Amino acid sequence: MEQYLDLCKHILHNGASKEDRTGTGTLSVFGHQMRFDLAEGFPLMTTKKTAFRLIASELLWFIKGDTNVKSLIKENNHIWDEWAFAQWVESAEYSGPDMADFGRKANTDEEFAALYKEQMLIFQDKILNETGFAETYGDLGPVYGKQWRSWAKTDGDTIDQLKNVIDSIKKNPDSRRHIVTAWNPEFIEDMALPPCHIMFQFYVADGKLSCQLYQRSADVFLGMPFNIASYALLTHLIARECSLAVGDFVYTTGDTHLYSNHLEQVNEQLTRSPKALPTLVITEDEKSIFELEVEDIAIEGYDPHPRIKAPVAV
Repeated sequence: MEQYLDLCKHILHNGASKEDRTGTGTLSVFGHQMRFDLAEGFPLMTTKKTAFRLIASELLWFIKGDTNVKSLIKENNHIWDEWAFAQWVESAEYSGPDMADFGRKANTDEEFAALYKEQMLIFQDKILNETGFAETYGDLGPVYGKQWRSWAKTDGDTIDQLKNVIDSIKKNPDSRRHIVTAWNPEFIEDMALPPCHIMFQFYVADGKLSCQLYQRSADVFLGMPFNIASYALLTHLIARECSLAVGDFVYTTGDTHLYSNHLEQVNEQLTRSPKALPTLVITEDEKSIFELEVEDIAIEGYDPHPRIKAPVAV
């Protein structure tokens, strides 16, 4: 993972100072690419502990076409909670303390952070236990899973892009059209968060499956380690489904940035040396990619440096 650390150094030394949607501020470069040979090990960050279970459960959520945080919260995965929470606290039904600008204030105001934590726990309980609440406030709109599995057509039908690309790889491996896109301009305003990783393409050569992802916006410290591992896992799962070995994961990013409140953490990570990459193990042989559960996927030999905490910019 030296290339990831080199990217962090590059941004620290060469990044342009930019404002952003969250109001946090970033150091940013435009256009970057990394390549990972998946046969050499699974690219899960070793210079800080990264939660593979969260990565796997989120990816399976996408693959199943789900867009509601209830499924994730049941798995104790809270990656998407803030975006659903915003829908509740900005609604007429919400009657608790003012949660305006909670993403920033929860990281800078201890008194507000305690109120925010309390309201988030109430929200999570309502999602899991209150009839109709998850349907109203837990759904994030037509985000990744919807576009991957049920892209809306003008005639009212839908396109299952993921199933179609698997069929295409099996039937016509040399095709240059093995593409899935999550960027659907018609529905961007209906999404809680427009997709950051917007398009991926598969490539077959010498019995190996490679994948290239284009990501329009990349949070290098918090998000990028998840994105790398998620699409590496997707490549493994699609290769398994198509009876192929794994090739490369090629990761191409547009606005590639470090948030201004992550710089101390990045510098701490840069003092650490990478360790050996772990191995991916899929314990279930009979299930298709659409039937796999989190417990069917595991990582072996993962011995990372300790976790480094940092605030999420919402």
